[in-house]
Amino acid sequence: MTMKNTAGLEHFLGLDYGKAKIGLAVADSEVRIAFAYGTVDNDKHFLDVLGKIVEIENIDRIIIGKLGQAGNNKQSFAAEVVGEKLKKELGVGISYQEEMFSTKMAENNLKEKGARKIKSLDNQEAARVILQSWLDRKSGI
Repeated sequence: MTMKNTAGLEHFLGLDYGKAKIGLAVADSEVRIAFAYGTVDNDKHFLDVLGKIVEIENIDRIIIGKLGQAGNNKQSFAAEVVGEKLKKELGVGISYQEEMFSTKMAENNLKEKGARKIKSLDNQEAARVILQSWLDRKSGI
């Protein structure tokens, strides 16, 4: 079971949910800067792996990227199904953030940083973009 922080500091986990890979990013309510955390396989072990990350990082809320009105309703529905499952299984809050251009932005960010093997990093960078967009929206930036 996850121990919740009583000092008012919240920890967030951003997800760029894909069919094969899921990008992860972390942030907290004090610093409000998202950091790429890694990529996990979207397989039968995903929920267990995510549960361990939630526990280790003391996550209070998971932010899932989803395509909004201009996007594919099927993908948006899938994000909400995943969100409900994570909320039930992991006992954390769930929020959603528009991710229309997150992968393109992630690839551009990685190119600007001079990263090699961009395709191996773009899921976690997309998760970072999603989480940072959510943090900025929440703080009115």
